[in-house]
Amino acid sequence: MAAYLVRRISYGAVTVLGVLFLLFVLFFAVTNPDDIARKAVGERARPEVYVQWKKNHGYDKPLFLNREYAASNAKRYTDTLLFEHYRSMLTFDFGRSDADDTPIADRLLKGAGPSLSLTVPLFILDVVVAVAVGLFVAFFRETLIDRTVLVLCIFTMSVATLLYIIAGQYLIGMLLKWFPISGYSGDSSVIWRFLALPVIVGVISGFGSDVRLYRTIFIEEMGRDYVRTARAKGAGDARVMVAHVLRNALIPIITNVVIAIPFLFTGSLLLESFFGIPGLGAMTVEAIQGNDFATLRTMVYLGALLFILGQILTDVSYAIADPRVRLS
Repeated sequence: MAAYLVRRISYGAVTVLGVLFLLFVLFFAVTNPDDIARKAVGERARPEVYVQWKKNHGYDKPLFLNREYAASNAKRYTDTLLFEHYRSMLTFDFGRSDADDTPIADRLLKGAGPSLSLTVPLFILDVVVAVAVGLFVAFFRETLIDRTVLVLCIFTMSVATLLYIIAGQYLIGMLLKWFPISGYSGDSSVIWRFLALPVIVGVISGFGSDVRLYRTIFIEEMGRDYVRTARAKGAGDARVMVAHVLRNALIPIITNVVIAIPFLFTGSLLLESFFGIPGLGAMTVEAIQGNDFATLRTMVYLGALLFILGQILTDVSYAIADPRVRLS
């Protein structure tokens, strides 16, 4: 186990370095620092304003090689945008926003709470509902119940998430007036009212794909020999489905569930934006709209890092869920 973890972490570290290089190419080599300065201070600013802005944000250095220093001087390679990019990202020193010059780390800490308050209950409810419904329709496979749920799944998968948001705000928020259309409050006594509608919309929008996936997994497990053996021994339907089918289907379920856990920290772009939740997803959208390259680069890097950590966590979870799995 230890050797496997060391190897997987090493592969992950190499992947992170590769991701950082691609980010550097996209944000600095393809997009010129002069273009970043123009979008930040305006097209009509004087040249000296561009120069000062780039200096304040660390964009005034050469990309790969600083020829102002001799080859024997280490600053020839360290006093560059490439080195500073790797240093800042790997040490989590994200600097300041290009849009309003606020520390990005402070914005991350401020937005993490609202994002988690939305994504965690949405994630838990989505998994519970999808697994329960998938197990239920798998038991009634090839019946009217199964076909009806499958049609419902196809329908929900065919509708864009944006339409669910608009319909939810209109029907539940405006007509029924059950919950606020948008907004957010950190008060624990009322926060559920602001989160209920986006959670409902999120569960409905992801219902179809998740239920179809789990239904397929359960039906495949129901055809195994151990299920027929359990039924031959007199095990009831509930025991067979829960104690045998569900338990032995944990590996593919864990693959789908655990890999999504790291992304709980990055928030939901559409839900946070349309429901006025000041989380990390809304911050990413604002960075895209406001040409805030520093914040956007940070969010892309954190997303990639969390994805790699999720892959490692998934492999470790295999061995925990199924003793037959050996990591070597």
